[in-house]
Amino acid sequence: MKEDYFKIKDKVIIITGAGGLLGKEHAKIIALFGGIPILLDKDENSVQLLSEKIHEIYNVESIAFKVDITDEKQIQEVLEKVKKKYKKIDGLINNAANNPKIEKDKSNFLRLENFDLNVWREDINVSLTGSLICSKYFGNEISKNPKGGSIINVSSDLGIISPDQRLYKRKDIPNDKQIVKPVSYSVVKFGIIGLTKYLATYWPECNVRCNAICPGGIKNNQDPDFLREVTNRIPLGRLANEDEYQSTIIWMLSERSSYLNGSIISIDGGRTSW
Repeated sequence: MKEDYFKIKDKVIIITGAGGLLGKEHAKIIALFGGIPILLDKDENSVQLLSEKIHEIYNVESIAFKVDITDEKQIQEVLEKVKKKYKKIDGLINNAANNPKIEKDKSNFLRLENFDLNVWREDINVSLTGSLICSKYFGNEISKNPKGGSIINVSSDLGIISPDQRLYKRKDIPNDKQIVKPVSYSVVKFGIIGLTKYLATYWPECNVRCNAICPGGIKNNQDPDFLREVTNRIPLGRLANEDEYQSTIIWMLSERSSYLNGSIISIDGGRTSW
């Protein structure tokens, strides 16, 4: 295998939700392999600091934009700025999503019978509509490249299986008061898979490939009781480390995955195998 087998040198890759836990890891691996990560997030400070860190550590260019991906005009503006500087876009990672933490913010997790439709609309808007808008503009730009490019959608293991609500159950709370993973999260992650299939067949003549990853949970200071319960449901017996999705991301962006299209790749320690 050549040393540069998975190199994506000088490829311009858009990352949405780049300031989040996974978004930062996507950006780091892209920079390590010579790519140019373009960081999009509503949190300007987080992506600006990440951009500076990437340039310092990896000696590659990186640009950060404060942007609401549900605002079509803002995405158009980012597109024009990136085109003006780099003349192209080679890849897109639709990573942004609402994902409230049950163990830390119980108020965000409403039972179906009481579910706030405003929460539903916001979750759908950020994850599905935002991914659609980014694919509409950035994907179209990718289709203009002589060799096409790659779109990666970030779904979840909960885009394949339903949430196991027993993970959140508390003995001292009545059934109708129990905390649950909200319906919008599952619907969004299933929807991302549908969007992936659609995009995989939309620009094939332009060699634009679209695939999805379905990552499992990442160990991130979860409640010990929850951690024990969830790891018992994973064949490998643990949650992921935050950098364990990087190798799959770089493979999917590189030309080494040139025949991968419309695939839904589970990276969940085997959880969806049971």
